[in-house]
Amino acid sequence: MKHSLQITCLLVGLFFITQIVGLFTISNSDYLQVFTTINETTGEKVTTVSYEDTFIGEPIQVAHKNWSGVYLLIGVLIGTSLLFLLIKLRVGNFWKYWFLLSVFITLAISVNVYVSKLIAVLAAAGFSLSAYLSKPIAALLAAGFSLWKVYRPNVIVHNITEIFIYTGITIIFLPIFSIFSVIVLLVLISIYDMIAVWKSGHMVELARFQAKSNIFAGLLIPYKLRSGGMKRLLISKQQGKKQKPASSEGRTAILGGGDIAFPLLFSSTVMVDLLQSSMLSIGKAFLMSSIIALATTASLFLLLYFAKKDKFYPAMPFISLGCLAGYGLVLLLLWF
Repeated sequence: MKHSLQITCLLVGLFFITQIVGLFTISNSDYLQVFTTINETTGEKVTTVSYEDTFIGEPIQVAHKNWSGVYLLIGVLIGTSLLFLLIKLRVGNFWKYWFLLSVFITLAISVNVYVSKLIAVLAAAGFSLSAYLSKPIAALLAAGFSLWKVYRPNVIVHNITEIFIYTGITIIFLPIFSIFSVIVLLVLISIYDMIAVWKSGHMVELARFQAKSNIFAGLLIPYKLRSGGMKRLLISKQQGKKQKPASSEGRTAILGGGDIAFPLLFSSTVMVDLLQSSMLSIGKAFLMSSIIALATTASLFLLLYFAKKDKFYPAMPFISLGCLAGYGLVLLLLWF
């Protein structure tokens, strides 16, 4: 096993929680509006899904959704190149500011879902609260947790914020994807992940840079919690080579942000498709999409279980297989 069974279960459990919380938040958000109408000619029900403005404004749009996977991959490549440029120029503080802004935006989008719901409940209970308060309150909460995460990091705050960060990312990009384009994205990003880890190794270098900056985009479980908070992230210095075993105190189990965001984007796209094509209710679409979360969690567990200690592995090819297997199960259940 790559990690101990306890650490593996904790990391995989956090991954599953992130997927379920993401699906639940999106299905209950005001960003996703579901309308059911009757076709006057055929008399059949027609369900349409529209995307409302988010915390940062109008939803993004593309002319052709089938190319969205390519667009996003190009964005990932550009972002990675810019980060490498910052590394070469030795201006790591720019990465910290970039990361801080990204965390704030994605957290604000996710937190605003719950703040707006809370305000609606309080207003229904007789409290005179304006719906316009949701964005300022969400912004304050997101700003507080973002600063805490970046400048006074600890394991608990780090992982809790990560759970909601990927929900925000998914809400941003969900409007531009269809089932076809998100499958294309999984294929492309899996190929890129294999090249980045097994061939060029630049993904490993990025992980080391994040560890050195004390900022990591992804989930992490230290073998031993430090009283002073998350002082550092220890990542092995050699890729794929045998090393002296690290002490349990110094080891940290990590899972990159992309390995969390892409399966959530896939399952969310499937959920939207179930609302439109299969005309399921929000609740049923959420439950069916949760099957994909279970399948990807199982694939991640198997990867970590059979992986060798102190070696780097691209997780996306295995997680993508889990996504497709889960989607196959969803289609099979719909057929029956």
